Amino acid sequence: MTQTTTIPPLQPLMIGDIVINPPLFLAPMAGQTNRALRDLCRMKGGCGLVCTELLSSHAMQYKGSRKRTFQRFDWDGEELPFAVQLFGSDPTMMAEAAKIVVDSGAPIVDINMGCWVPKVARKGGGAALLKDIRIATAVVEAVVKAVDVPVTVKVRAGWEAGKPTAIDFARAAEEVGAQAITVHGRYAKQGFSGEPDWDIIRRVKEAVRSIPVIGNGDVRTADDVRRIIAQTGCDGVMIGRAALGNPWIFSDILYELEHGQPTPPHSWEERAEAMLWQAHRALETTRKPPIIAIRELRGQLIKYCHGMPDATTIREHIIRAETLEDIEAALHPILALTT
Repeated sequence: MTQTTTIPPLQPLMIGDIVINPPLFLAPMAGQTNRALRDLCRMKGGCGLVCTELLSSHAMQYKGSRKRTFQRFDWDGEELPFAVQLFGSDPTMMAEAAKIVVDSGAPIVDINMGCWVPKVARKGGGAALLKDIRIATAVVEAVVKAVDVPVTVKVRAGWEAGKPTAIDFARAAEEVGAQAITVHGRYAKQGFSGEPDWDIIRRVKEAVRSIPVIGNGDVRTADDVRRIIAQTGCDGVMIGRAALGNPWIFSDILYELEHGQPTPPHSWEERAEAMLWQAHRALETTRKPPIIAIRELRGQLIKYCHGMPDATTIREHIIRAETLEDIEAALHPILALTT
């Protein structure tokens, strides 16, 4: 019989003067963590901090790309607390971008040093910054000096296996004013393959003096939360891909940690209702043309479909949806079960 790892009750943590309670975070994910998903995870409970998808500091500098980037400014004061994530490799551009998002209401600026996809990394942004700790630290310092809100950083273990630069970088980032650091236990070159090395998170926690360290990487269950905290001593836990199609994950984890037993499974009707709510909310809050928002919703909503009755048909209808009415029609067979 497997013995369940026990940990003390989760404690609130501070990012600057902002209280994060509970210390369970929704990870920033490109094309996923728009306002609708962030609101849904919050509404379902248990999520202490949400973050926008990554925004290009470079794109904010130029007229041609600025309008498209500003369409992703989908936050307001009702969402507190939240973070806005930026990526880029030029300290001056990053500082200017930080000023722009703070002027637009961002209460926390998060710097992406974890994205490994080529279109970000080949320009020196994201996890590619971990190849040179001096440049990475200069980016953090420039952003910290530019704004009067807390600045945090999300990193990978390093760029390539055997070179865990996140450890030395975390110490340097704290020295120049970073208020928290999130560590994904994989190296950039791994992508999402292989197993994350949570021991890197432990070493980062030991390297910093006082800032919170948030653990990330293949956290899907309450037992994963127990294990990553017990193994690393991290102050909080960030969940990404496991939250897609499952906005209840935070409340379910929190319930199991507090009560020692899992929640009952969420019904297919409940899932369909969440899908429909997310679709309506996306169209209410988007700054993009409705057809673009609908096309983004397709990929977001099909993640709920696994295991649903007649899932293949529902998925096919969602993939072809061009309007909100199309999404409603796709979900009608499931929703009709509740009437």
